[in-house]
Amino acid sequence: MNNLFNDLKNKVGVITGGAGVIGTALAHALGSAGVKTAILDIDLDKAMNNAEKLSSETGTKITGIQANVLDRESLEKAYNQVIKELGPVDFLINGAGGNTPEATTKLEELTDETVSELENSFFGLSLEGFEKVFALNFLGTVLPVKVFARDMVKRKQGVILNISSMNSFKPLTRIPAYSAAKASVNNFTQWLAVHLAKVGIRVNAIAPGFFLTDQNRFLVMDKKTGDYSPRGKKIIANTPMGKFGHPEDIQGTALFLLSEMSGFITGIILPVDGGYSAFGGV
Repeated sequence: MNNLFNDLKNKVGVITGGAGVIGTALAHALGSAGVKTAILDIDLDKAMNNAEKLSSETGTKITGIQANVLDRESLEKAYNQVIKELGPVDFLINGAGGNTPEATTKLEELTDETVSELENSFFGLSLEGFEKVFALNFLGTVLPVKVFARDMVKRKQGVILNISSMNSFKPLTRIPAYSAAKASVNNFTQWLAVHLAKVGIRVNAIAPGFFLTDQNRFLVMDKKTGDYSPRGKKIIANTPMGKFGHPEDIQGTALFLLSEMSGFITGIILPVDGGYSAFGGV
């Protein structure tokens, strides 16, 4: 990956959810720019394997560390390891998140014909499933900031980059918990940007459009045919560029928002969506 983000070289970055599809792409981008990177993930084996592979590919020190973004003690332990192995943290990317079938309705909407199927609608969702998705995406963004941004404040420098979603602007059918959580991430991003602006910390978010990931594959792909599901086809029809995004499509945006090239930008949520947000459906 070619880049001109020379100010990023030898900085230290932390990515939560770093073993996921988007997290891996972001870790590769940071490593390519010379950012010493800690891949944090609840799955230690995946984090370490990713780190070894990406470190070899980029020539930059990348380490894999186990961390649960909903457990402060786990995050504190990860923080101490990052400081020991890489040094003070300059960048925090909150990439941990996702959706689950337990927080997904079977019906897109209730109609006169389906009103008898309440169990397949919002009313059939378990509170536990809703809470799980909301906590992972929202509290899983808040807690890492509490742990990793303290030193940024003391040093009066650093960037926090949250991974939101286009669902946060226009909630999609079937996934109320995920959409609500990402909307909360947007609000928190703006609030935190104001809160930390005068101590030299910038806070922004990226809102990916439709990227094919492990979390949404069950919704947009047909297992039997290998083709797009009806929902997947609907997504493509409403994305002007006519395709799903690739994880690599987010790399340049992330590097820009971390670098001094965006030094006067804070409190924004930047869509990377193939034109989805610009399309009115007709």
